[in-house]
Amino acid sequence: MTRRELLKALWSVGFALLIALNFVPGAIALGGEQPPIGQAAPAFTLPSNSGDGEISLTDYQGKWVIVYFYPRDFTSGCTLEARRFQQDLSKYGDRNTQILGISADDVDSHAEFCDSEGLRFPLLADVNGKVSRAYGSWIGSVSLRHTYVIDPEGVLRAIFTGVNPANHSAEVLAKLDELQTA
Repeated sequence: MTRRELLKALWSVGFALLIALNFVPGAIALGGEQPPIGQAAPAFTLPSNSGDGEISLTDYQGKWVIVYFYPRDFTSGCTLEARRFQQDLSKYGDRNTQILGISADDVDSHAEFCDSEGLRFPLLADVNGKVSRAYGSWIGSVSLRHTYVIDPEGVLRAIFTGVNPANHSAEVLAKLDELQTA
């Protein structure tokens, strides 16, 4: 193994460890400072795979919005998480809630991912990580697996870090129920 191959392998292991820590409930939250709960969520406009061009958070005023960040299209954890949100999409609709997925992948990758998995909610391309950084959900060159619950007035009401893709949608639905009945 050459020195370059060894360094590349070590970097990959170290990066994988940092990402893995973020997926373990109770692990250290990575990615930067989170926006404060109870204040306006950071505004954004990003290109979407949905054919609508760009989507802004303000497009959903009057609705609850789930903004979930994820590392990469087509990876096992990201695919599982997206499938769970899709499986529960009608439950979110019943709660006047829009799902928005965000990663650093481009619009073409998002379109292929949605087609492959039958996803019927928008995925937004944050290729430079600007929005991910604003939400404290960026490390290296990828978004971290964080989720934000935003109320109909655009106020951030809940943050999830250390997300387990297998049961995350159920956690989000439970939090929505709690927030909407409070």
